[in-house]
Amino acid sequence: MRWRLIFILAVCVSLTACSTSPTGRSQLLLLSEDQLNQMGQQAFTQYQSDLPAANAASQRYVQCITRAIVAELPAEQQQMDWQSKVFESEQPNAFALPGGYMGVNSGMLEVARTQDQLASVVGHEIAHVLARHANERASTKSATQVGLSILSSTSGMQTPGGQQLMGVLGMGAEYGIILPFSRKHESEADIIGLELMANAGFDPRASITLWENMQQASGGGQPPAWMSTHPSHGQRVDELDANMQNALALYEQARQQGRTPNCPRP
Repeated sequence: MRWRLIFILAVCVSLTACSTSPTGRSQLLLLSEDQLNQMGQQAFTQYQSDLPAANAASQRYVQCITRAIVAELPAEQQQMDWQSKVFESEQPNAFALPGGYMGVNSGMLEVARTQDQLASVVGHEIAHVLARHANERASTKSATQVGLSILSSTSGMQTPGGQQLMGVLGMGAEYGIILPFSRKHESEADIIGLELMANAGFDPRASITLWENMQQASGGGQPPAWMSTHPSHGQRVDELDANMQNALALYEQARQQGRTPNCPRP
């Protein structure tokens, strides 16, 4: 009887929080946009307090690329007050947060060596916001933790042996649910970002060159794909290549319509 009640409750939560990503994939979203935007603002403020800002030329370079891509977003996302900033850090990293906060470490400019390569990074990160991946990840993790808690309280798992089994189930949830969702998000952001950069007039073929550069920079050292929050470099290149023909068509159309961004590299 308890299991039937838990199942019905889970279905009800899923139905009330179900949404669809830009690629048509079903999503579980439990947090409001206001909550996510506030969290994004807090995280960006913290990041700014932890790292110094890069030079003005780097700021203009990244802002130029970001503006070109934001101009191709749906009207609702264009209305967000997008802020982009470059931080002094050798780590090649970039992020975009709910609320329209974009950050790029100066180390990424050493890996993304052209405006088109950096556009693939910016497009990918903006795609995470566009697809509401932060909300989905937080919602999935919350629902998983609640499910394990209910399982523990309703099935006599309070014994030492039961607690050990719960630990195993928790690891299974991590590798079977939470991490795969993250890899799915990364792959989805790659494809959405590819289209965003192409629509803005950046050459989508540069995305493959970027990941070749990233592989060289990392020395090829990665955890097994099933234990990673990101697909392997090879997997990413294969998926980008599989979607390249459509992206190139969008790129050619953008160039014909006069979208030819020229962002001077510092």
